[in-house]
Amino acid sequence: MMGVSLPELHSLPALRQINLKPMSDTEELAALLDARRKPNADQSLVDAQIFSRFGQTKAVMFTDLVGFSRRVEEFGILHFLQLIHESESLFLPLIARHRGVCLKREGDSLMVLFDQATDALDAACALVQATHSVNLGRSGADRIEVCIGLGHGELLLIDGKEVWGAEVNAASKLGEEVAQGGDVLATESFRLALPDAPFAEYGVLFGTRPAFRWTGGTLA
Repeated sequence: MMGVSLPELHSLPALRQINLKPMSDTEELAALLDARRKPNADQSLVDAQIFSRFGQTKAVMFTDLVGFSRRVEEFGILHFLQLIHESESLFLPLIARHRGVCLKREGDSLMVLFDQATDALDAACALVQATHSVNLGRSGADRIEVCIGLGHGELLLIDGKEVWGAEVNAASKLGEEVAQGGDVLATESFRLALPDAPFAEYGVLFGTRPAFRWTGGTLA
């Protein structure tokens, strides 16, 4: 039998594949971003590679509870942690029922992805309706009031847990800073994804982007 030298063995494609450790999405994205910042890099080509590899069209939802700072100051952190726990017990099953995937739970906020804008809107309405029901007969200190921001469009999903994109930023801004308790606010891209849904204009986001408020059903 003909022998094979050690250098020849390591050059065999099959062995090269065995010895290579697969890159994570994070590592692959970092390598592409390194390539993008090199002198004379064709950034449009690298951008196309990034979106081809990681880009997905999704609806994104951000939720936020009303009055975090005020309630912590007034009633203590444990009281608010109790409300966060109760709200998540209320919201997460409804999100799953509407085919949403909760990617992050940070403080009193949730970040959720949906394949379809219709599911995102239905879930948002279900969350608000659930808070209306649970708040019946409750005092102000124990009420759960949710603000919701919705976006829709192409985003980058990294390792199934990190998400980046203009619609992500906009939905976060709407849910966490602009919306009032019980509001379901949406970006223009989200509204265009559901052209027959009842939305009304609700100010301007980032100085140029119109925002919209859901006015359907009992949320009007």
